[in-house]
Amino acid sequence: MSSFILRRLLHAMPLLLAVVVLNFLLIAFTPGDPITLLVGDFPAPPEYLDQMRREFGLDQPVWVQLLRYLAKVAQGDFGYSFANQQPVAALILERLGATLELTLTALAFASVMGIVLGVVAARSATRPGRGLVDSAIQGASSAGYAIPDFWLGQLLILVFAIWLGWLPSQGNNPVRGTLPGFDGFVQHLSYLVLPAFALSLRYLTLITRITRAAMLEVMNADFILASRSRGASEWTVVVVHALRNAAAPVLTVIGYNVGFVLAGSALIEAVFAWPGIGRLLYESISKRDYPVMLAILLMVSVTVVIANLVTDIVHRLIDPRIERA
Repeated sequence: MSSFILRRLLHAMPLLLAVVVLNFLLIAFTPGDPITLLVGDFPAPPEYLDQMRREFGLDQPVWVQLLRYLAKVAQGDFGYSFANQQPVAALILERLGATLELTLTALAFASVMGIVLGVVAARSATRPGRGLVDSAIQGASSAGYAIPDFWLGQLLILVFAIWLGWLPSQGNNPVRGTLPGFDGFVQHLSYLVLPAFALSLRYLTLITRITRAAMLEVMNADFILASRSRGASEWTVVVVHALRNAAAPVLTVIGYNVGFVLAGSALIEAVFAWPGIGRLLYESISKRDYPVMLAILLMVSVTVVIANLVTDIVHRLIDPRIERA
């Protein structure tokens, strides 16, 4: 297992290098000047603009800027934020906790509910006269997958925050401070409900459909019939035997979507004013804050590589028949 992990990490190095280079070149050749945007509407002489470009290294050719950036990234230095006037690493660390809270909550909710609904749908489809539940779950999952998450977020704000007034719509804590003790914990959770649900719905529906399809493949297998003939309970047949053998594709979908959840949180954080990395990416794009954009894109790429590696390791633990390639 250790040699497998080492080989996967070595294979990921050229991929991450290619991602860094491509992201840098795409952003470098994007029209616009971050120095002009940084100065704003205030009139500035050309000499001052040239001085700012020299200070941030933007007066050098693109290939020189790229080599300097690669050297800094190799040392763990992700540059300096134009717009926020602070190191990029410190700026990302300030927002990382809020994003992890949102994305992990959304992914956990989508995984648990998706597996439960997928198992219920598959069990309903294999039993005569109970296909209505399966049809309802499939219809709801198709509709949920088709709804854009940013539009769903605005709809949730309109219904639950404005019309009903049940939940807050902006930020992750009240401006006047949280309540002490358990009341403060509940108050903080109320801010998490709407953005987490809006972010999780697309992945919930996807996991539901994958779980249903995987369960249908094993529900009529010989070992399931043998387990039922031995008098095993329905819980043992469905959860212990069927779900365990259908877990591989479900875990693949969950693991491979970790990076997409992290990247997809940008719009949700912008809609709900959630102070995380996704909102920081949205703000850095509008301000042409190139170092912040590059650092966040690199972080998402590293997250995808790690999530894929963990998924492969879990596959080996679940199914020892997988060859060690």
